[in-house]
Amino acid sequence: MKIVGISTRVVNAHMRNWVFVRVETDQDGLFGWGEATLEWKTRAVTGAIEDLAPLLIGRDPRDIEQALQVLHKHGFWRMGVIGTSAISGIEIALWDILGKSLNVPVWRLLGGKVRDRVRVYTHLGMGDMTSVYETTTPEALAERGRDVVARGYTALKVVIIPYTHILARNSAVDATARLMDALRSEVGDEIDIMVDFHGRPGSTSAALDYIRAIAPFRPMFVEEPVQPGNVQAMAKVSSFSPVPIAAGERLIGRSEFAPHIAADAFSIAQPDICHVGGLSEAKKIAAMCETAGIGIAPHNPLGPIASAAALHFAVSTPNFVIQEEMSGAVPWYDDVVAGPVQREGGDWLLPNAPGLGVEVNEAICAQHPFAPEVQHASNAVLPDGTIVDW
Repeated sequence: MKIVGISTRVVNAHMRNWVFVRVETDQDGLFGWGEATLEWKTRAVTGAIEDLAPLLIGRDPRDIEQALQVLHKHGFWRMGVIGTSAISGIEIALWDILGKSLNVPVWRLLGGKVRDRVRVYTHLGMGDMTSVYETTTPEALAERGRDVVARGYTALKVVIIPYTHILARNSAVDATARLMDALRSEVGDEIDIMVDFHGRPGSTSAALDYIRAIAPFRPMFVEEPVQPGNVQAMAKVSSFSPVPIAAGERLIGRSEFAPHIAADAFSIAQPDICHVGGLSEAKKIAAMCETAGIGIAPHNPLGPIASAAALHFAVSTPNFVIQEEMSGAVPWYDDVVAGPVQREGGDWLLPNAPGLGVEVNEAICAQHPFAPEVQHASNAVLPDGTIVDW
């Protein structure tokens, strides 16, 4: 069996352009799908996939580890997030091919199941970007939280931390506490709430001010309280925080996770399968975290193929905790890909179809061609003109 072609399909989903990757083999009807979605970097990622494809043409797609060695080592330049996202999409497609060729679901190939259901959480507005990033009053937050719970979810995530510089103003901290109070009062104590700080606090002290303000309302975890990459800052926040810290969506590969794990910088790691290098790398990161007593809650606000990959990962990963998902981010979400993701209440169910179990409707894909994504980051400016982290 040989790889004979690698191509992409770009599907505009407003906030993101989904980048679907198709790997063709010389076996009639045998091909695989992956996803390499990277916000605001769509054309760079598709170009990287085009550049990398010749390295794999003629190789056996079932030799996944060897393919990864080639992709990482034969390009001379080490990969950043663009190249690694491209590799991730290709690698996921190779697992799809392997599963199909053996007539087994991918989770069987990743070590078999360690659970029968996969707990998930979603965002306000079921992924509608206006709801996610622009719900700023207690009344609206409570209403949208109530709607998520009414749809059967047992956990949800909110982005309620204001744009902040080095110091957090008392009024901003107090307003954040009021928002969390309103949400907790509305959804009750049985619903888990995660708060995504989005790396907005410009210092550890600002991050801790917000964390202490919302701690009485018992969030499940606080995500990215400071900007990624600063191991010392993340470890400091984690050591003083009364709330578990989650981070890792913007870390790439084992080499970037390793110092954070060694420093006990977070309680929950959030690798993104479509960015860290694919399923193989995500499983290796998970094993490192398991040794250190760190849970896994993969980042995944991406497209439906990414969700399929996340499902197989979660089924087979012992220290998995909960899975992010964003089904419904666009009205036609379920039309573009028929897949294995079936939700019952707050859980995804075990998939059994061969490979990833996805079927892509390329006609629907073509109806939503590439378009520039919405730029919410342009709002991250303080009244005095200071640019802060989105």
